[in-house]
Amino acid sequence: MEHVQTERCALSFSGGKDSMLALDRAVRQGLQVDYLFTLYEATNNRVRFHGVHIDLIQAQADALGIPLLKYPYQSNDFEAVFLSTLNDLHQRGISTILFGNIHLADVRAWYEQRTNAIGFIHREPLWGEPPSALVCEFIARGYLAVLTCIELTHSNPAWLGRTLTNTLVRAFEQAGIDACGERGEYHSFVHVGPLFKKPLPIRLGQTYLMPGNARFLLQEINL
Repeated sequence: MEHVQTERCALSFSGGKDSMLALDRAVRQGLQVDYLFTLYEATNNRVRFHGVHIDLIQAQADALGIPLLKYPYQSNDFEAVFLSTLNDLHQRGISTILFGNIHLADVRAWYEQRTNAIGFIHREPLWGEPPSALVCEFIARGYLAVLTCIELTHSNPAWLGRTLTNTLVRAFEQAGIDACGERGEYHSFVHVGPLFKKPLPIRLGQTYLMPGNARFLLQEINL
């Protein structure tokens, strides 16, 4: 990787294992991560699909010691808010945008086209690697994450609220789903790890179906 010392980076942050591992790798590679940024639904103040309240993402950022930039959006203006976010980051002197995508080429292309159009360097620290290897690396690094969302068509509802472990990863593989949940089979929230200045003392709350999409079962997380 060239010129990493001169890059000022912002990382797209959902609070889940993939964005956390992308952050972990970026830090180990010597990149300067000045900001985390999160787009969240204005109607409920939660990260889309993860079901995690933006206040919990703020708590993560505080525990990591990295400033969090928060951008609310409505259901019909995600792209406009994302482009506004990029302009804001550009004005803050950011040169590089980091993402935690793994192998969904269409998703990567959507973001990469828009970041490159503004002149950013686009980096994907996890791209193209086997999902099982990535999730095992995440666990081996000492991070702890709880499953906050389960897609009921392909995943076991009994997994909801459980801590991500190698045993659970084997269960994913036996069920035939992506080990990292790249197709939305599950989402997670990280609360312990080597980059944290202190762990987050989370408590599990109620479970409920995602409003407007009963395919997804959500786990409430509280501090």
